[in-house]
Amino acid sequence: MTQLTDIRAEHLPAALSLAASGVPVLPLRAGKVPFGNCRRCADNACGGRPNMKTPGPCTCPSPCHGWAAATTDPDVISSGVWRRAWVRASAVAYHPGGAGLTVVDLDNADAVTWARRTLPATQTVPTTRGEHWLYLGSMSSANAVRPGVDIKSTMAYARWLGFGSGTMAYLPDAVRALAVSKPARARSAPQAVTVPAPSGSGECRHRTPAYLERGIAMAEQRITEACEAVHASVYRTFLAVLSTHGRCGCLTEAHVARLFTAAQAKGESPRHCTDAWTNARTRLGL
Repeated sequence: MTQLTDIRAEHLPAALSLAASGVPVLPLRAGKVPFGNCRRCADNACGGRPNMKTPGPCTCPSPCHGWAAATTDPDVISSGVWRRAWVRASAVAYHPGGAGLTVVDLDNADAVTWARRTLPATQTVPTTRGEHWLYLGSMSSANAVRPGVDIKSTMAYARWLGFGSGTMAYLPDAVRALAVSKPARARSAPQAVTVPAPSGSGECRHRTPAYLERGIAMAEQRITEACEAVHASVYRTFLAVLSTHGRCGCLTEAHVARLFTAAQAKGESPRHCTDAWTNARTRLGL
């Protein structure tokens, strides 16, 4: 127990030290996940997320909103609410993109071997199962760009595991190309999935097909850009689409298939897609 307390006591000083060097930090709870939103922020009731361009930026004193809660403000980090979170925390995390960095997360020995053969040498940090390769420069984050490899930069968080070794290199095109090429590979498999028939036969409120097309494209983008809590993001996106388009006859099986394809490209199973869709319909009474 004493050892655990000592470890946790180091979280706050480490966080403050990182913040002083310009690295936005946040606490992680058990399971290497951020602290959940408090009641005032549940379901985005606060009106927005910190560090995001949404109306009504959140002023909640708690470390809510996952990666977006990361901050360099020492007054916030050492505030009473955050201090209680640090005591309960299992690790310190940081927002790589907010610090102008990109982390190539290599999750196993095969991924490390691939990186050593393929990517430019840079600063490396050992992890429990592999390595983090740190590059100077930010980019869009992406999961599972190849077996055992994730990219964590903007809109993502990574555990702080120390400075590692080596000299940090500038973000190479080889890493950027991984995120660009990933969606085309990932979306090829789910085409055979059976999607539930869309519901609704009410009067269509949409004046042009472009309105529906824009809505589906935005929903696909929202799912694709989800970097954490993918299950919840898929459900909320399905709920938003159905609340707007689910009561008339304009939503087709092709539209639903596009949403399911985007969700499966993020690692969701066909069963989870169907369950999320059904639950969203049930909640809306469709």
